[in-house]
Amino acid sequence: MLHLTLRQLKIFDTVARLSSHSRAAEQLHLTQPAVSMQIRQLEQAVSLPLFEQLGKKIYLTEAGREMQRYSRSILQQLAEAESVFDDLKGMRQGKLAISVASTASYFMPQLLGQFNSQHPGITISLNVTNRETLLHQLANNEMDMAIMGRPPAGLDLEAQSFMENPLVIIAPGSHPLADVNDIPLARIQQETFLVREQGSGTRIAMERFFSEQGINITTGTEMSTNEAIKQAVQAGMGLGILSLHTVALELETHRLVVLDVQSFPICRHWYVVHREGKRLSMVAQAFKDFLLES
Repeated sequence: MLHLTLRQLKIFDTVARLSSHSRAAEQLHLTQPAVSMQIRQLEQAVSLPLFEQLGKKIYLTEAGREMQRYSRSILQQLAEAESVFDDLKGMRQGKLAISVASTASYFMPQLLGQFNSQHPGITISLNVTNRETLLHQLANNEMDMAIMGRPPAGLDLEAQSFMENPLVIIAPGSHPLADVNDIPLARIQQETFLVREQGSGTRIAMERFFSEQGINITTGTEMSTNEAIKQAVQAGMGLGILSLHTVALELETHRLVVLDVQSFPICRHWYVVHREGKRLSMVAQAFKDFLLES
């Protein structure tokens, strides 16, 4: 009996469609190692190689082509079944109230768009705010759920991770370290860092990381938005530490670069969070399941 998961099939189907582990990882919001691991586990399940590499390109093997045929059929049937059951449950209409940390606003519209395309009758209310306000809203049960970094322990909250959130050091392309590989962590003590406000999830993670590493950094201007930090870094006011999700456009247009610093990126995750014991609406539960299965 084959022991495989829907997650493996979805990842395999994406890699097969794009002929690339890295592009599949980007589309699925996963790391390339995570994608490669799922493919290896699937190959172990069938005891046959599904891809072969010729030069820099990968191609489906004969077993891979068979797997692609079955995976597409299975995923299509599941999508059809979901549509039927959603209609039976009344998923043609409903409301979803969701609040997200400001950094999450760079990718959540895309995920909400995908969910809304599956359930076009649903009305979505999206509130973008800071971590402190999110915790206040959760405490007062003001929304269906929140998207944020890991909430502090000791609160009556249920939190499940659904996507990686790597924090990277950004610099202008003209910075002396821009083309340096494997920069020692101690070297960045000579630099000035622009930081988010106190209470920001990114600020908390950054300070915890440097404290654990025994590194003392110089902080310059404190800013309340990621956009302000990006603009200030481009202007040469210092380095910044931000989620990789926030700088995709700047990296593509070469306005910013990610420095290759030892022990970076700082590995964090995004969480879907709601009050513990909260009875989610049909729509909210469907969206939560969508995030956890994506």
